[in-house]
Amino acid sequence: MLSLLLLATVVSMSGCDSSEAVDESAGGEMPPASVTTLLIKQQDVALQYEYVGQIAASREVEVRARVTGLVEQRHYEEGGLVDAGDLLFQLEPSTYEVQLAQAEAELASAEAELKRAKREQLRMKPLLAKNLVSQNQLDDADSARDLAEAAVKLAQARVKSATINLDYTQVTAPIAGVAGRALKVEGGLAEEGGDSLLTTLAQTDPVYVDFGVAEAVQLDIRRETKEGKIRLPEGGFKVALFSATGEDLNHIGAIDFQDYKIDSRTGNFATRAIVNNSDGLLAPGQFVNVKLQGAVRTDTIVLPQRSVLDDPEGKYVYAIAKDESDQSIALKRHVVVGEWVKNVEGIENGWIIRSGLESGDEVVIDGSARIFFPGMSVSATPHGAEPAQDSSVE
Repeated sequence: MLSLLLLATVVSMSGCDSSEAVDESAGGEMPPASVTTLLIKQQDVALQYEYVGQIAASREVEVRARVTGLVEQRHYEEGGLVDAGDLLFQLEPSTYEVQLAQAEAELASAEAELKRAKREQLRMKPLLAKNLVSQNQLDDADSARDLAEAAVKLAQARVKSATINLDYTQVTAPIAGVAGRALKVEGGLAEEGGDSLLTTLAQTDPVYVDFGVAEAVQLDIRRETKEGKIRLPEGGFKVALFSATGEDLNHIGAIDFQDYKIDSRTGNFATRAIVNNSDGLLAPGQFVNVKLQGAVRTDTIVLPQRSVLDDPEGKYVYAIAKDESDQSIALKRHVVVGEWVKNVEGIENGWIIRSGLESGDEVVIDGSARIFFPGMSVSATPHGAEPAQDSSVE
């Protein structure tokens, strides 16, 4: 029994000696971290600016009664398309028909009086030559003719006014578009200058898309365009519309207005695009994602978003360098980022790097989590190459 205990003790001590030897031979150093790197090169990159916009009718008008009267009949379908000049409402016309008849009678009377005044004036002239009437009597005849001519003009104006009022009892569409809900029904009273609104009309082809461009973004675009860092498309941005879920709505337009001043409430430049809507799929009030396309950032650097990390000083990446023994190490390099981009040189989701890197730098794009401190040794595999076989696994 004693001999067995002695043998176990000897074996245990031998095991300890051998493990200590292994630890000493390894030196206690961590193996290089396996990372994937990308060799930086400058290139022209297409930019895309995204905003939330709202559809609005390109023209929207209120249809109002221009004379007072009862609504006799509605002649359109609510929500239907109408052409300019189509009859929308008929107001009760009888009152205005009577007014027109009175004005026409007054005109006929004034014209008859004018004929009498002309005859009297013509009769007076030869009588004056024979000293049968005085000059004062001829002057009175001339004045009577002038007054009769003025009365005819006044009567003609009244006829014209009565005709216009009668025409106003037929309320027509001022523009082509979609007619809204009728706000007056048959028998309802429309009052000129008061409760006169009958309906609204909206022109929905084309439509407007209203959105705001942030002050900082707009000013940066202007500055960098002037410096040659951004190249804008000839004719301006192409405006593409997408749904809230990212579905392409297949409606393309162009910017047709941008305010010269900043909205103090939002800090944005109010901007408007005009978009064809011949298929009628875009409705006023609808929210859409607006993408401004066509601009290019020249000679820029793009990295995958996953390779850009954060620390208290800002954003940084790990760049590959060599230590004194020519071993690859990862050093922290702080960068300034710009816009997000998609599908650039195989990078699905990228970040434009505005400063901090240069063409020819080698940057870690995968495996950053294996780097525990700046200056740690790494085993770098260029992006797209087969990873090297780790000999320590054998």
